[in-house]
Amino acid sequence: MAHLGRRNLLSITSISPHGLFLDGGRLGEVFLPANSAPNDAAPGDELEVFLYLDSEGRPVATTRTPLVMAGQFAGLTVTDYSPGIGAWLDWGLDKDLLLPIREQAGHVSPGDTVVVYVHVDPRSNRLVATMRLDRHFDHNPAHYSAGDAVDLVITAETPLGYKAAVNHLSSGLLYHAEIGVSLSPGQQLKGFVKSVRPDGKLDLSLDPSGYRRVRPLADRIIEALNDAGGELDLNDQSPPELIRERFGVSKKAFKQATGALYRDRRITFAPPGIRLATGREPGAW
Repeated sequence: MAHLGRRNLLSITSISPHGLFLDGGRLGEVFLPANSAPNDAAPGDELEVFLYLDSEGRPVATTRTPLVMAGQFAGLTVTDYSPGIGAWLDWGLDKDLLLPIREQAGHVSPGDTVVVYVHVDPRSNRLVATMRLDRHFDHNPAHYSAGDAVDLVITAETPLGYKAAVNHLSSGLLYHAEIGVSLSPGQQLKGFVKSVRPDGKLDLSLDPSGYRRVRPLADRIIEALNDAGGELDLNDQSPPELIRERFGVSKKAFKQATGALYRDRRITFAPPGIRLATGREPGAW
């Protein structure tokens, strides 16, 4: 069954000079313009395409993949504003995506980046965006366990930290005190579930927890020391931004890993950095 707002595998029914016609099932015949069609296509072939509606409400296909699909959250740029209708968003296709006035949360202007959820509007059957995100989160905590790796989309900044959409499904929070870097609404990144709250919301981290985090990071630090000739100009007093830039982890995670290496007598602290312990030349374990 073909679905609007998603990628679908559809069969070619016929070919015209202007493009291909695909079997859209309940959506009827779907047109794929020639500038988006493969040159060697033939009737009966199957193509993976994204489906949306053109300006006249007819289903149309493209082989391009938009920046966001139905059922997903994303940060998109406002390209235009139509009074009485809403804002138009760049989602990577020729036809911009509508953010209706009723679905806006606050004033938006061309050039703004807004975080939206994309879905098929049940009233118009068109793909639209909404800034009213809370109604689209699943608050059932049974989907997750502490330590799960997840995909994140930053949705807003709060005094405590950054709200994030988790796997395009749930809501979670990254705490300022634990990440040590600045993030932006709409930013996409990998993260981990730290804990599941009774209300179903999730406390998140950018790093895996416990031993699963410390051992791999410790190995990476030793590798970096070997590559650098036995010394690095980072230690547990370095700014968190520099640690995140170099190793992609929080300062807390870096301190735990270097602490473990120091206790194992594999490194020594040599302000403003660290070095391999005496007797452990570069390349030694």
